[in-house]
Amino acid sequence: MTAGNSAESQDGQSNRKQALEGLRVLDFSHALAGPYCTLLLADYGAEIYKVEPRHGELSRGWGPPFAGGVSSFFLGLNRGKRGLSIDLKQPEGAELCRRLAAEMDLVVENFRPGTMERFGLGYGALRERNPRLIYCSISGYGQNGPSREEAAMDLIVECSSGFMSITGTEAGEQVRSGYAVADINAGLFAVIGILMALEYRHRTGHGQHVDVSMFDSMISAMSSNYMSYLGSQRKPKPMGTAFPTVVPYRVYTASDRVFSIAVGSEKLWAEFCEAIGHSELTRHPQYATNALRIENRQALESKLGEIFRARTAEEWTRVLRAAGIPCSLIYDFDEVVEHPQAAFRQMFPWIEHSTAGRYRATGSPVKMSETPGGPSTGAPLLGQDTETVLQKVLRMDTAEIARLKARGVILRDDETAMAGDPIPV
Repeated sequence: MTAGNSAESQDGQSNRKQALEGLRVLDFSHALAGPYCTLLLADYGAEIYKVEPRHGELSRGWGPPFAGGVSSFFLGLNRGKRGLSIDLKQPEGAELCRRLAAEMDLVVENFRPGTMERFGLGYGALRERNPRLIYCSISGYGQNGPSREEAAMDLIVECSSGFMSITGTEAGEQVRSGYAVADINAGLFAVIGILMALEYRHRTGHGQHVDVSMFDSMISAMSSNYMSYLGSQRKPKPMGTAFPTVVPYRVYTASDRVFSIAVGSEKLWAEFCEAIGHSELTRHPQYATNALRIENRQALESKLGEIFRARTAEEWTRVLRAAGIPCSLIYDFDEVVEHPQAAFRQMFPWIEHSTAGRYRATGSPVKMSETPGGPSTGAPLLGQDTETVLQKVLRMDTAEIARLKARGVILRDDETAMAGDPIPV
């Protein structure tokens, strides 16, 4: 077993084709938005060279939980990547990265705008050496505009984008999303932008700068919400689990636990009423259409609440599914991890790691018939592949690498207690 470790093959074939095979990525990103972007690229075959400072990127310490001295957060978000540790604050370290970027297809970074330029690693500088380079910058508010230099993290952009103003209880209490939605949206839009830039380069031979902000991504993701506001000029408010333009569409309480239903058409409304044993509601003058149900939301939801309290959630979901009504129990994480559908779709694969041992991570979300993706290796140990990558990509000899170690540009051997042997490149 090599030091970064392996994941069990999703299809039992170690030499399967990959959609992004051969794509080289120099990844300066940290925390969540950038690493999630490059995680997806790695799962589908891209070679990700993750550059960290000599003390490691900050999310290595985002725990507990920890395994093998590294946070589970880091282990999950950085699997399948090769680890380099280079001191960008040293001119020689920055120059080393410029040389690496000249050999890459893609650079990804999510520092505050201007940071990479101060290291001499901005798009303009790297494009001079590599005109085909695609350079993706992920930031809070984008590379230009009056908010360009504002510090941002997920919570902050959930607020500034308007998201938190519509997320919360019916009583009006506003809450953060249960996951880092602004970070993940930005990572997803970054992947989309990168793939579009790759297609453009395929047709023209030209690289370009892909500028993705968490702020823009959240506004775009809330397009339907903003279109309702722009069309009505009425500010939306938190509605708990309810939905502003469809009724019934929310969580209800059964005799034992809560469950959700979504009745999104008049056909489903008629089938729903029949399934719950109250077909008379279909013809009720206050509930006959979705517009009427929204107008009389409070009365209808109160009536449905009484009906649902008579049976268990399991009984209701069984009845409703048989009628074709979208519904679900509210599963806890342990129930999702053990769910037969999650197992069948291989969404929680096991990964081997030399210090963390065997651990589970989230699987790949896009299933492809010809180029199936999936975890390939565990997260890298700090700097574990620096020497191997410099030898392969920049053709460095051992004497030059030893000099870089002595000058503190890359990790010295006595600093690599977490490094182990480099994985094959």
